[in-house]
Amino acid sequence: MSDQAIDVGRVVEAVRSALPGGRPAALHEPSFGGHEWQYVKECLDSGWVSYAGEYVNRFESMLQDVTGVKHALAMSSGTVALHMALVVCDLKPGDEVLIPALTFVATANAVAHAGCIPHFVDSDIGTLGISPGRLEEYLAKIAEVEGGMCVNRQTGRRIGAIVPMHTFGHPVDMHALMRVAAKYGLVVIEDAAESLGSLYENQDLGNFGRVAVLSFNGNKIVTTGGGGALLTNDDELAKRAKHLSTTAKLPHKWEFRHDEIGYNYRMPSLNAALGCAQLEQLPSFLERKRMLAKRYQHAFADVSGVDFFVEPSFARSNYWLNAIMVRRELAHDFSARDAILQALNDAGFMARPAWTLINRLPMFEDCPTMDLPVAEEIERRLVNIPSSAGLVEPE
Repeated sequence: MSDQAIDVGRVVEAVRSALPGGRPAALHEPSFGGHEWQYVKECLDSGWVSYAGEYVNRFESMLQDVTGVKHALAMSSGTVALHMALVVCDLKPGDEVLIPALTFVATANAVAHAGCIPHFVDSDIGTLGISPGRLEEYLAKIAEVEGGMCVNRQTGRRIGAIVPMHTFGHPVDMHALMRVAAKYGLVVIEDAAESLGSLYENQDLGNFGRVAVLSFNGNKIVTTGGGGALLTNDDELAKRAKHLSTTAKLPHKWEFRHDEIGYNYRMPSLNAALGCAQLEQLPSFLERKRMLAKRYQHAFADVSGVDFFVEPSFARSNYWLNAIMVRRELAHDFSARDAILQALNDAGFMARPAWTLINRLPMFEDCPTMDLPVAEEIERRLVNIPSSAGLVEPE
């Protein structure tokens, strides 16, 4: 069916009507309305701008309070946090790691940095994340457990872990996924880069796997400019991650001794100072983003051919990026999606599609991949629309 099946003008007007003032808007901009200037200036005035400063510890403590996770380690990016998670969970070079094909490339890059092989799996239309049911059916065909280790019968390699990514802040069905992981002896590492503040059955994401990671890039719900964090409730894992991420340096007042190859992955104090001010405003950011989602849901209720994507029934999402979906019967190809993208961007409302499926990128096209009908459907149907917390004010 052609792109004329959808009135793209009505789509543009729905976005315009949902935004107070109807002004052009970027996809996701940071909001700096708290103590950002004060904390960064204090950091500069003190001279502690590297990771040894007071603000790093403060930021980590605040993250622990916000997420309910026992240990939070501030890192220089979400990608390095995921790499570190794979390393401390004893993933070895040559191991396969199950990740969604529909994700940001950093998920796959971190797997490759660890010397592992991304193994792409399909998504669920109701969460946009990994489908536990389809995954279980797939593993029953290609995998077996030998001595507590999951082995891919087709490649002979160990499948060591699964990385659910909570897409645009919407939680994966974690209880169902954890059952599949337990059945096949897989370590669960949550890629919660986009989902700070989101809840699965009233529990903060980051508490379900052995370890989880967050991102604080400039476009995230809370930003440190660039940065990430590793979360875990495992004392020994946290201790090892902190040691490795600080160049594996042994504590001493003046000597530089290192006991293994480490990484310089810790977050600088300047970034942490910004993050502390941002975390203080997280409740307001979450309130405003959910308000914006409700406005979009109302605005799109009568627009034919598209639907606003709403959180799963078991979740309370941060709605990091709002999304509309072209109706399935109108999305046999990319024409309807692309017509909407063109119209919105021409009108000054920044919009983007979902990521190109990672298995189609040249560096990953030879990696193992299950059939991906749902991920391919989402790619054809989904459009992200302006989602900044600053677009609305709390009531």
